[in-house]
Amino acid sequence: MAERPARTRPSGLHWRNPSTWHLRTRLVLVTMALLVAICGAVGVVSYASMDSFLSKQLDNQLVQAAARAREFGRTGGRADPLDARGQGIGTLNARIVDDSVRSAGFLAEDATRKSLTTADDEILLKLTPRNGSVDRTLSAGAYRLVAAETPDGGMIVTGLPLAEKQNTLASLVWTMMLVSAGGLVVIGLAGTALIRRTMKPLDQLSEVATQVSRLPLDAGEVGLAVRVPDAAAHPGTEVGSVGHALNLMLDNVSNALEARQKSEMKVRQFVADASHELRTPLTAIRGYTELMRMTEHFTPDGQRSLARVQSQSERMTTLVEDLLLLARLDEGQPLKLSEVDLTQLAIETVSDEKVIAPDRIWHLELPEEPVVVRGDATQLHQVLANLLSNARKHTGPGTMVVTGVRRAPDGSAVMTVTDNGPGIAPGFVDRVFARFTRADSSRKNPVANTTPAPGQTHLHSLPVHPPRTLPGSRAADAAAASITSASAEGTSGLGLSIVQSIVEAHGGTVSVTSVPGRTEFTVRLPDAPPAAEATGEAKAAVAKKDSRPLKAAQDATPLP
Repeated sequence: MAERPARTRPSGLHWRNPSTWHLRTRLVLVTMALLVAICGAVGVVSYASMDSFLSKQLDNQLVQAAARAREFGRTGGRADPLDARGQGIGTLNARIVDDSVRSAGFLAEDATRKSLTTADDEILLKLTPRNGSVDRTLSAGAYRLVAAETPDGGMIVTGLPLAEKQNTLASLVWTMMLVSAGGLVVIGLAGTALIRRTMKPLDQLSEVATQVSRLPLDAGEVGLAVRVPDAAAHPGTEVGSVGHALNLMLDNVSNALEARQKSEMKVRQFVADASHELRTPLTAIRGYTELMRMTEHFTPDGQRSLARVQSQSERMTTLVEDLLLLARLDEGQPLKLSEVDLTQLAIETVSDEKVIAPDRIWHLELPEEPVVVRGDATQLHQVLANLLSNARKHTGPGTMVVTGVRRAPDGSAVMTVTDNGPGIAPGFVDRVFARFTRADSSRKNPVANTTPAPGQTHLHSLPVHPPRTLPGSRAADAAAASITSASAEGTSGLGLSIVQSIVEAHGGTVSVTSVPGRTEFTVRLPDAPPAAEATGEAKAAVAKKDSRPLKAAQDATPLP
């Protein structure tokens, strides 16, 4: 199954883009904005109402003060209006006769009379009875003034200070601001807590969806047990309806995955059973074919037909063995772990391939120290044998195949198989490890490119001889199986998929890079445990290794 590209999560909130904000943040901000607008509207209306009320009250007081001053002036002649009974602190009076200010002043806080300045007199001279009540700023402060004519043709100006009104309005403004700010803080905190509590089920839904997104649902048995809690999945609420629907969807997905797993298990069991049952008749066919070739006499056409039957039975046997191995790997059967020397494994496998295809140029790139990993020796041998066989089958004579083993800086073991053949088609690289996939048309080339790829190191090839193995040993059996498999015609399309399955069973990875003139398969296996943990069998195998091929590979020098 093709791997889907991982979705990248947004790096963070962008305050300039409200669409990236959390829902709770937007709800709190919208609520606070509405409350600020309401508080502002209430403040403006309250201020306007209070200003109107205080202005009317001040005008009534001013009318009364002006009446007292005018009445006192009628009875007292040219007397000072400030001497009238009932005039309060701060009251201003001025008599204007013949366009000149006479006896202008106001009552200070100590009830004494204070005179006005010349600038104040000029302001008062501009007033007329037709102006009504007006606000003017004098040297003593802001006043509300009104002018009234006297019987003798003069004019009396009366004024009351605006300080008390302004102080009252200022006090109202501060009170509204403090109360609104306090109310906004309290409501904001309470609203945030309430919104967080209300939105908590959405967080639970998100957590469940995130957990499900991290589950490996593409293959294998999947235990989809995660569900939205009942408290967040009550269909009576909007959020609960979403949680309930998500649980129903997860139930459906879980049932589908169980059905898929059962179907896969049936197919795997069928493949394993069929492969196992086919081994016996195929062995009988090969045996009888060989017996007939040794005991019977055939015409040349009969000999060719019999050879064809034998080669196809060998190919069928190889295919059956590959299918059986894949079925066992899919079932997750435990590996027969021991310490495996990858350097010796590379020497033995490359030697086998040289016997099969002496017309290729085989090279080794090995370190001075052995690279040891913990794994299944037989399966790791098959990994390298399949990679070399793949390079041999899909390249022409004269192709250079370089097998490398090294220890990576992170401690993992790395095996590479590189050839300078025609390469793999770009559209096929992503599907190269799929089962029953062939790329014969993209890899075969009758004339191999013997020019080394840029940056590729050439080593002298090893002598043509099979590896030293004891009869009946696992390495000998694996080598014989490799040689027999290689003699069959064509490919089954399972070799690289077996490589991937074995490497993944060992906790490693396999990858391929290909351009015309250079194709490289890279296998990475986990770090090997200490040598003290090796089993007795593995220690004995390491002790019996033939060091001469390794020494020959280490002494190899690059070609000019």
